Order: sequence, then C-alpha cells, then structure tokens
Amino acid sequence: MPNYRRALVPGASWFFTVNLLQRRNNDLLVRHIDVLRASVRRVHRLHPFTIDAWVVLPEHMHCVWTLPPGDADYSLRWRLIKTSFSRTLPDSEYRSAVRLQRGERGIWQRRYWEHLIRNEEDFRRHVDYVYVNPLKHGLVRHIRDWPYSSFHRDVRAGLYPADWAGGSKLLVPGNNRSIAGRFS
Repeated sequence: MPNYRRALVPGASWFFTVNLLQRRNNDLLVRHIDVLRASVRRVHRLHPFTIDAWVVLPEHMHCVWTLPPGDADYSLRWRLIKTSFSRTLPDSEYRSAVRLQRGERGIWQRRYWEHLIRNEEDFRRHVDYVYVNPLKHGLVRHIRDWPYSSFHRDVRAGLYPADWAGGSKLLVPGNNRSIAGRFS
C-alpha cells in the first residue's frame, strides 16, 4: 500500500472532490441534501472555514474552501462531515466484510481528491470547474438550473452572470472575484 501524504498548508485554499462509494444510479446526496447541509453547518460552526464554491451532484461533490490562518486540518472537517451525514441515514447500504469489521458505513469512498490552490488563476479555474459540473454531467442545460450549488450565492453577489456557461458555450469569467492577498 502506498504511503499517502497530504499537503498541509495553514490558511490555504483547497479544491476537493468527494465521492460516494456506489456512484452508479445513486442520488443519495441530493435526496438527502438537507442532512448534508446540516452536517456541513455543524462542522463549519465547530471548525470554521470559508466556502468559496460548492456543488453537490447526485453521487459526488466538488468544492473550494479556504481555511483560517494557522489552520491546515481540512481532513478533520471532511471526516466530521462524512461521519455526521452517515450517522443520520438509516443503515441500509451494502457493506463489505472489511467495512463491517472496521465499523464503517458503505456510503463514502475512503479517500477524496484534494488540490492545493496555487494562485488566483488556479482559484478561478477551480471555482469555474465546480460551477460548470452539473452542465458537464448533463444534469441541466444551464448552470443556474442546478439547485445544489453556491453558484446562486455568487450570482446574487455579482460575481457571475446568471446565464454564465449556459447551453453549449462555456465562458470563463471569474475576474470579479476578490481574493487579493491570498496568493502572495
């Protein structure tokens, strides 16, 4: 087994992809969106972080977070979010012998993808990627039509136009987002 190491940079911005274990024909995250939101709120209250962008798809989610200065523990936050979400749901999923032995639910993939945001352009590209994902997966014809996204918050704040990346033409604005001082 590889020796897996995570980068730890206090106060950094990160892009994450978190997947359900069973991804085929699984709408668990959107079916239980209220449970997921409550789990995130609970963890956010105990261990603050900035949600720069977030989209929840039926069986996976993408987000960009910025941690507080001096704090690099995003893995604690993910563990708590996943645990809180899992404990709230009825125990009905298939669990392998290994998961049973470890007392794990069969809901989440054990690992997740994280990427340390390097600069402002990298930040914008990853936020744009988060928002375009429902369109990329064919879930909607216009990004504004996907309800489980912080895109709507950013439209209200004037960071994106409501018709951004609608239809087949993808634009990459992102220039209005103020992140000055994060990448110096």
